[in-house]
Amino acid sequence: MNEFTGHVPPVRTRWRSPIVQIVVRDNNVEQALRALKKKMQREGLFREMKARQHFEKPSEKKARQRAEAVRRARKLARKRAQREGIV
Repeated sequence: MNEFTGHVPPVRTRWRSPIVQIVVRDNNVEQALRALKKKMQREGLFREMKARQHFEKPSEKKARQRAEAVRRARKLARKRAQREGIV
């Protein structure tokens, strides 16, 4: 917030489409809410919000990304082994 004008600059996002639209059919708000949550989950919005709650040092970020990559590689190897009948 600018202390002189009271102006709050808009938040810049890196998302492709900043507007998410959910259609509410027949006043069924619960179904629309489920659809919204599913869309947000697919976009990774919940994960991003959780990550932005606190500052993450670059070294911690790198370590987390490395651990995620290892986890993905192990999961892929496990799936391949299962598909080939090794496990």
